[in-house]
Amino acid sequence: LTMTVGNVIALRQTNIVRLFAYSSVAQAGFILAPLAVAGVGDTSEVMTAVITYALIYTVVNLGAFAVIIAVSRRTGTGEISSWGGLWNYAPGLAVSMGAFLFSLGGIPPAVGWFAKFQVFTAVISANTPMGYVLAVVMAVNSVIALGYYLNIMRVMFMDEVPDGDVTPVKIPVPIGAVVAIAVLATIVVGVLPGIVSDLASNATFALSAGG
Repeated sequence: LTMTVGNVIALRQTNIVRLFAYSSVAQAGFILAPLAVAGVGDTSEVMTAVITYALIYTVVNLGAFAVIIAVSRRTGTGEISSWGGLWNYAPGLAVSMGAFLFSLGGIPPAVGWFAKFQVFTAVISANTPMGYVLAVVMAVNSVIALGYYLNIMRVMFMDEVPDGDVTPVKIPVPIGAVVAIAVLATIVVGVLPGIVSDLASNATFALSAGG
């Protein structure tokens, strides 16, 4: 319910901040999914999947919102239509946002594919009707989410600049640093997912030991 409602509402948004807010609701649904089979599945695998997903999407969303802040300062609005032709005057921000959108949509090599893979594996490994139903629901919701993520990509790379102004975006150093670090993590960890997998496994072990 969480991922479906979040995605359906996000699909109808014209403001990018509201879109990402409802997208985050949907992502929370993906985080909750493995917990639904925690009682019958491998508890350590479930917790590792949850922690992996949370770590990855925290970094990716942080980077995406940094880009949103930079672009909104330039356009003066959060409307998705104002992102038209971003590639023409802020190619770095457009490519960075593209990496984040690919990650959120679970498209390799951006790291989001690994997060979704971990969650799907944890749910299916439970080998229960509930697990299989959740896997199907997650697959459908992943397709729905791709609809609005790819729409932003289309606007950035294929639409015309709304006002014809191609003055470069002035990016504050802190925001630029956040975007750069997040993009680096998104690509590097996507290619070498063992980095975050080890962190999540260690965190799961620490939680188990603490319990």
